[in-house]
Amino acid sequence: MKGLVRFGVSLDRDLLGRVDRFIKAHRYVSRSKAIADILREKLVEEEWRGQTEVIGTITMVYDHHQRQLTGRLVCIQHHHGAAVLSSQHIHLDHNHCLEVVIVRGSPVKVRGLADRMKSCKGVKHLSLAMSSTGKRIA
Repeated sequence: MKGLVRFGVSLDRDLLGRVDRFIKAHRYVSRSKAIADILREKLVEEEWRGQTEVIGTITMVYDHHQRQLTGRLVCIQHHHGAAVLSSQHIHLDHNHCLEVVIVRGSPVKVRGLADRMKSCKGVKHLSLAMSSTGKRIA
């Protein structure tokens, strides 16, 4: 394979055992693939601290009977309009809704948007999943 580099890594036996259990639990076909994914994940997380554009999803479950919550969530998204690409609203049951908001922008702005939404009374759970586009923010 073009661009593929082999190198050796020395690990403590106990750590290697943990790595192998992780590989098996996550159904990796090789140590190489697992280690590459782990390293890539850490490098992307490092980019979240810098000036690299991120893309991600904000997933939240909330009580739609909470007074004015839906309106507050919409206002927050409009206020952060440059970061919000799209949203999907799903009715889970009589009391609860699931909303997924697709976001893009600086890590600070995306986290700020998620934090503002999470702090609203009636939001039961919110998670932010981010990945890097690799693009530097000017």
